[in-house]
Amino acid sequence: MLFFLSLICIAVLGYLAQTTGLCMVRGVKEASSGKPMFLLAIILSGTLCWMAVGFAYFFDEGRHFTAFQPTLYSALGGFLFGLGAAFNSGCGVSTVSRLARGELVMVSTILGWFIAWVFFSSLLPSNVIGREITLPHLYRYTALIGLSILLVVFVWRLNREDKVLWASMLGIGVMAGLVFVYEPHWTPSGLLKDMSLSFWHQNDMKWPQFERFALMAALIGGMVIAAIAKKSFEFRPSAIKRYMRHLAAGILMGLGAVMAGGGNDSQLLVALPALSPAGIVAVLSIIAGIFVGVKAGR
Repeated sequence: MLFFLSLICIAVLGYLAQTTGLCMVRGVKEASSGKPMFLLAIILSGTLCWMAVGFAYFFDEGRHFTAFQPTLYSALGGFLFGLGAAFNSGCGVSTVSRLARGELVMVSTILGWFIAWVFFSSLLPSNVIGREITLPHLYRYTALIGLSILLVVFVWRLNREDKVLWASMLGIGVMAGLVFVYEPHWTPSGLLKDMSLSFWHQNDMKWPQFERFALMAALIGGMVIAAIAKKSFEFRPSAIKRYMRHLAAGILMGLGAVMAGGGNDSQLLVALPALSPAGIVAVLSIIAGIFVGVKAGR
């Protein structure tokens, strides 16, 4: 039952991500031009994840977020991921969204992620991920509930257009939390990570289970439905030069994700709701990397 609920939730998540144009690169570009609302909504999109996790805990599911100490790799990895996202003109979630709209060049970006996970995850030292931090559940949920109340008051005072934006972004966070209850490593970067580790170590035991591929299919399905509804779906092939450029950008994003412990999807929808210091450092570094990459591109 929980699996089918997760399929519905992740499909809704994909639909909302497609309709809102969820993309940190876009958010940084708008913030640089004096319009920070979109980027702020993306950063805080996972705020209401605690509702799903808390609901599951109430029914003895016992699933909780995990926080980690930041390391130098958190910052450097986030920055490299941001650079790659800027060169790719899209972050992790928006890469999948664009592929779901028919932009075939995004296949090269995803291939680059996979190549980076395969070759770099085994080469980097074991202390890439910092030490796990144990946060009392009372403190964590008190902080998240307090932030949620402040956020609701803030959103209530906005105009209708911004309210719709925030409602969609926060809805993404709630859906992500419900999927997390069933599968903590549901994100696209998490799936690619486990696939690459299984491939590198030639260990079928590490290969992701079928349910995780089903969740990814549902995510893409929701994005495709939204693209068709918005009449933005169209198969768009590109020149070989663009495929190579996006492959390089994908490898850079993948390397950054390996170092930071996940791409922006994992950081925004898993690490930040956990109040993980490593996730906070990674997200800030991703924003800095995107900013530098966009400036360099210009």
